Amino acid sequence: MDNKLLKILGLFGAGILIGSVNGFFGGGGGMICVPLLLTLGLSSKKAHATAILTMLPISIASSVVYYSYGAVDWSIFLFLCIGSVLGGIIGAFVLKKLSNEALSFIFSILMIGVGIRMCF
Repeated sequence: MDNKLLKILGLFGAGILIGSVNGFFGGGGGMICVPLLLTLGLSSKKAHATAILTMLPISIASSVVYYSYGAVDWSIFLFLCIGSVLGGIIGAFVLKKLSNEALSFIFSILMIGVGIRMCF
């Protein structure tokens, strides 16, 4: 099989895994997507930016399913949505200013911290 076809099939399979994790946990697909993209040779900034863009359609699809089940708490949705959009804008500007090394370090610390927090 052609290497390009194998890469496309691998990315497709990774996308299914990332989407499933994101849909099941309500987030976290980026924690899988970023390391995968780094493994493929993307710089930290490109990996994070690509992962964020990848999360948009995943989040929309999951949201439709959760909405159809009546699982959305509308009393907090608007506040979280506005805060998340503002935070996303701030984060994108900060990403632009950070070096790839600083970004990798911060992301690593965050993943370790979240992992520890999830255990307790």
